[in-house]
Amino acid sequence: MLTFCLSILLLLATPGPTNTLMALAGYQHGWKRAAPLISAELAGYLLIIIPVSTLAAPLFEEWPVLALWAKLAAGAWVFFLAVKLWTVQPDAAGARQIDWQSVFVTTCLNPKALIIGLVIMPRGALASLLPWLLMFALLVFGAASVWILGGSLLQHRGGSLRTHILIHRIAAIGLLLFATLLAGAGLKAVA
Repeated sequence: MLTFCLSILLLLATPGPTNTLMALAGYQHGWKRAAPLISAELAGYLLIIIPVSTLAAPLFEEWPVLALWAKLAAGAWVFFLAVKLWTVQPDAAGARQIDWQSVFVTTCLNPKALIIGLVIMPRGALASLLPWLLMFALLVFGAASVWILGGSLLQHRGGSLRTHILIHRIAAIGLLLFATLLAGAGLKAVA
């Protein structure tokens, strides 16, 4: 269990699209109002991890093209989010706020979910995975809380409109880099 926890924490601490959104949600809303988004992250991870660790692992081993398509879809979604963040005007009425749906979809498409389901999570029947899934849920809550808290600390420092735009642009660049890595890995596998 210790190896499992350390592996999950290391993966959840790594910057990626979901963590970027969680930090940005903390920046936009503060910890208290962004905390409910943790349920979106957990739901997104579990929607992928449970079927992968109980049913799909043999499919990905037999048909690696499925993993390729998952990477390409994830890259396209993360690129879309990067463009949205780059073009948003944080003070504009109707500016895109990080919401439950965007965190959920991003987490579903996050390659970390596949890594957890295929490599870290034990395989077996759902009943045998329940203790592992409970520990995973606790680790997600802790890691997501840290990312949200980090974003909310930036918010409390205050700042001008220029600072708000800069924070969104930095998040957009991070997502764009991640989308490029995903697309590059997918295209490299095709070549």
